[in-house]
Amino acid sequence: MTRIGTVLTAGEMDLAVNGPMADPFFILGMHRTGPENGGRLEIRSFCPLAERMQISCPDGKVLPMQRIHPDGLFAWISAPDMDAFTYTLLIETPEGISWETRDPYSFLPQLGEIDLHLLGEGKHFRLYNVLGARIREVDGCLGVLFSVWAPNATGVRVIGSFNDWDRRRHPMRSRGDSGIWELFIPDISRGDLYKYSIDTQSGGVLDKTDPFGLRSEFRPATASVVEDLAGFHWTDEKWMRERSSAEYDRSRISIYEFHPTSWKRPSDGRDYFSWDELGDSLLPWVSGLGFTHIELLPVMEHPFDGSWGYQTLGYFSPTSRLGTPDDFQRFVDRCHADGIGVILDWAPAHFPSDPAGLAGFDGTCLYEHSDPRQGLHPDWGTLIFNYDRNEVRNFLIASGLFWLDKYHIDGLRVDAVASMLYLDYSRSDGQWLPNRDGGRENLGAMEMLRTLNSLAPMEFPGVMTFAEESTAWPGVTAPVNEGGLGFTFKWNMGWMNDTLRFFSRESIHRKHHLGEITFSLLYAFSERFILPLSHDEMVHGKASLQGKMPGDKWRRFANLRLLLAYQWTHPGKQLLFMGSELGQFEEWDHDSSLKWELLEYGEHRGIADLVRDLNAVAEAAPPLYLLDASPEGFRWIDFSDTDSTIISFRRIGFNGEEVICVFNLTPIPRENYSLGVPLAGSYTELLNTDASAYGGSGLGNLGCVESVPEGRHGLPNSISLTLPPLSALLFRTPTVDSQKQD
Repeated sequence: MTRIGTVLTAGEMDLAVNGPMADPFFILGMHRTGPENGGRLEIRSFCPLAERMQISCPDGKVLPMQRIHPDGLFAWISAPDMDAFTYTLLIETPEGISWETRDPYSFLPQLGEIDLHLLGEGKHFRLYNVLGARIREVDGCLGVLFSVWAPNATGVRVIGSFNDWDRRRHPMRSRGDSGIWELFIPDISRGDLYKYSIDTQSGGVLDKTDPFGLRSEFRPATASVVEDLAGFHWTDEKWMRERSSAEYDRSRISIYEFHPTSWKRPSDGRDYFSWDELGDSLLPWVSGLGFTHIELLPVMEHPFDGSWGYQTLGYFSPTSRLGTPDDFQRFVDRCHADGIGVILDWAPAHFPSDPAGLAGFDGTCLYEHSDPRQGLHPDWGTLIFNYDRNEVRNFLIASGLFWLDKYHIDGLRVDAVASMLYLDYSRSDGQWLPNRDGGRENLGAMEMLRTLNSLAPMEFPGVMTFAEESTAWPGVTAPVNEGGLGFTFKWNMGWMNDTLRFFSRESIHRKHHLGEITFSLLYAFSERFILPLSHDEMVHGKASLQGKMPGDKWRRFANLRLLLAYQWTHPGKQLLFMGSELGQFEEWDHDSSLKWELLEYGEHRGIADLVRDLNAVAEAAPPLYLLDASPEGFRWIDFSDTDSTIISFRRIGFNGEEVICVFNLTPIPRENYSLGVPLAGSYTELLNTDASAYGGSGLGNLGCVESVPEGRHGLPNSISLTLPPLSALLFRTPTVDSQKQD
């Protein structure tokens, strides 16, 4: 080793070459030596690829650097008392490849003290604009600012396609107690691959994907990809403006839940359609059926297809399976152009233990709890976020807001909320730890959810949040300032379980279990509810929606039509999983497309036509949605006719508008069935699920019935109905008709 004028010691030079370093800027870059060394400038750069390095000065002079360490550490030393100057590095390899670049170690720290302070407090809710790999211009130089939270690391380096994955090339600067490491690297651009290579306190090395990465390599590769989301041109200004004034309590919301990679698959041997191709097929289908929203199973990057996205690793990165972030932005923009809102499943309850991901991120349990009684999910074998840590709550809140901000998402459905709220979720005595007050509530998770639900509609007016919460936790949709969690809607899991249990019964037994579909009205207005017939009920041997129905083929189809009509008329907003509208017999398989060929058969096409007409009837009959969350919008007519197994109720709107809903829950037709109604006049039939157009028998009431002034069911008038087998009938009250005539 030859030392030519450098003031570095041998140990400092070895540290520059091999690390780890908390402050590589102490050694690399431009430095002024002390008076004892003449106050000279010394510029040092490490590049193991280089055969030769030079300094390019603003005046055009080129100054040769000298190798001071055989592994590629170079230095240039000035004359005494020379003024500092801006410079670039000229690098040449033994193969004759050369390039010019600004020195990464010539830039000042980029993250502001306010950013670091807010992160420590857990209140930097736009943190996605700061951390990660963000393209920016610094001192007239375009490059990427890399920054990552790894407070227990002894050193962090950026590795990537731009430095041959050599972990020696780009050590990062520690920002002290904040736990943040950062480095601005010039001349890196969109599409470059990278990871963080982390030196742990135990002497190990971990190569990790970026927790704030905007784009990911296609699995099974695990690198992050430099991306810029600012270039997309949105055209949904009208949608966003109108969304901001929406009153969701009183809006029609009908959600089509789907899994993007198995809704429809290409026939040319590819695994997946692109977002553009998916939109070409999906949007006309969803719009034609009259759904107001789509809900996508998690599109955040995930390594394992079989997790359906619920084992998320890329909390800021849409999956690479269907294309780029630009492609997904364009898909959302197209949805809005077609009048369709977009809801994303979001899974902040747990994350997988894949070594390239969040698990043990800096050699310690950083994002997860170290105690398995708090940090290991007993059902899924995944890791649980440490919600008590400010930075972790901040990470998750920023993730939720990110999708609303950068992708114009209209709602987040938060997965597995119950597992977040209860410290003893799926745990026996001795397998969980109480909170600081001795209770079983996860106080950190509660704070995170309340903060997200408060910020989301404030920062992005008109967005919704949905809780998949399966217990009787009070106030899930109550305002945060009243002690609630602040969700817009809660999935009504009790309704779903009871309803599917009832409809799976043979009709001869149903009269003994009528309470299974009437009990939900005792609590239907305790929260704002979504009525989900979701993917969770269509897999793992549970059978498809059609497959759950009893009886022969005709009865199965009739039961499915009846179930769908019950869902659309019960107080609450509807959610239907893909394939149910096809009457698909097979349960959902994430590796296969839906059975679109079924539409060639009348009974299956009839189910899709019924879903379309249910949405159309609801759109035309506001009582079916206006007061979903209010007991004023619902009145039983009769729920006690167990012998005939018939239930009936009124859905009530404003100005006397009502819809009468009648359900014959057995395959026995009923003639001259007397039903009490509130008003005198002609009752127009809005829908009959037994219509021949849907594959039914065609039995009905010829489009309308006249009331008679004979009281029934506590109401002053009555109508006499023909009730087809296994059918639902919907009638409009005469008030609307008379108003139209006026």
